[in-house]
Amino acid sequence: MSEQQEKPGAAAKPQRKQIKLNLPKDLKPVYANVAMISHAPAEMVIEFAQVLPRMPHGTIQARVIMTPMHAKMLQMALTRNLANYEQKFGEIRLPQPGSPLADNFFRAAPDTTGDDEGES
Repeated sequence: MSEQQEKPGAAAKPQRKQIKLNLPKDLKPVYANVAMISHAPAEMVIEFAQVLPRMPHGTIQARVIMTPMHAKMLQMALTRNLANYEQKFGEIRLPQPGSPLADNFFRAAPDTTGDDEGES
């Protein structure tokens, strides 16, 4: 067998293409603390919104439309990056249902039943 021939079972490594991305000068970063996801057979739509605590409404900051395959790749990338983040900075803890943080932040409007009177 010549050295030019590949050995059986040896897989050729796919070469990664490097893509240059331009960052528009007028692109403004947005903050979002809510994501709403909807889908159709050929696309996934993720709307990123900003909702302030105890406010009855929020504002959509960005809408991203992608194929289901790209959405799954995004999920994989997020999973990998969250694991890296937690390895470096520690576990990201989520508020438990019924905790003050979850109740105060995610409740749409202030409680007006009078049960909380006198509490700070």
